[in-house]
Amino acid sequence: MIAVMANYLDYDIYDIELTSVATNTDLRKLFIQTTSKSIIVIEDIDCSLDITGKRKKKKKKKSDGDDDKNEKKSESSEDEEEEEKGKSKVTLSGVLNFIDGLWSACGGERIIVFTTNHVDKLDPALIRRGRMDKHIEMSYCCFEAFKFLAGIYLGIDAHHLFDKVRALLGEVDMTPADVAENLTPKGPGDNADTCLSELISELEKTKAKKAQAKGKEKEKEKGKKKSKKAEEKFDDDESDSDDDE
Repeated sequence: MIAVMANYLDYDIYDIELTSVATNTDLRKLFIQTTSKSIIVIEDIDCSLDITGKRKKKKKKKSDGDDDKNEKKSESSEDEEEEEKGKSKVTLSGVLNFIDGLWSACGGERIIVFTTNHVDKLDPALIRRGRMDKHIEMSYCCFEAFKFLAGIYLGIDAHHLFDKVRALLGEVDMTPADVAENLTPKGPGDNADTCLSELISELEKTKAKKAQAKGKEKEKEKGKKKSKKAEEKFDDDESDSDDDE
C-alpha cells in the first residue's frame, strides 16, 4: 500500500528504524534531512521502542532495611545500565514532536506512516485523532477486495468460479497478500481458470485445517470435562468412606 501511495503521488520513501536511532536529537536530524514530497515509514512501532502502553510511574523509595537485597539490586542495576548504553534513548515525547510538534513544522508535503499489529498497546497520545489523521485496518480479504485483485492480476470482473470463492471467503480467513499470490500467473500456461482453481484449492485446505483444529479443541475440552468429573467422583468416594469410618 505504501509503494502504491508513493507511485501515485510521485513521493520518495524513507524507512526509519527507531531502534537504530540513539536519541531524540538524532531523530530530529533524520527528519530534517528528509526531502519534501516524501513518505516516512516506521514499521512495527509497537515493538520498535518502549513507547507503548501506559506511562511508567516513579517507584517509591523503600525505608531502611534489606541492605543485602539493595546491594544485589545495585549490582544488577549496574549491569542493566551497561546494557542500556547501547539502546536507543528515543522517547514517546520525541516521537510525538516528530509527528506534529515544532520539529514537523520545518517542512511540508510529508506523509508519516506507522504500522503495528497491536494498536491497543500503543499510547493513546500517539494514536489520537488529529495526530494520526487516518487509521486503516488491514483485515482479511473479503469478496469485494478479491474482485478488485482479480481485476488487477487476471483482468476479469466476472467468472463462473467467483461464487465458489465467495462462499469460501465467508468461511475462511485469508489475507489479501495470500489471495494475490494465488491469483498471480506463475507460467505461460496459467490463466483465469488455473489461478482461480489454485486459490480455491488453498482456501479449501485452510478450511480443512480450521475444521481439524476445531475438532482437536473440542476433544481437548471433552477430556478436561471427563477428568473433572473423575476428580469429583473420587472426592465423593473419599467423603463417603470417611463417613463410614
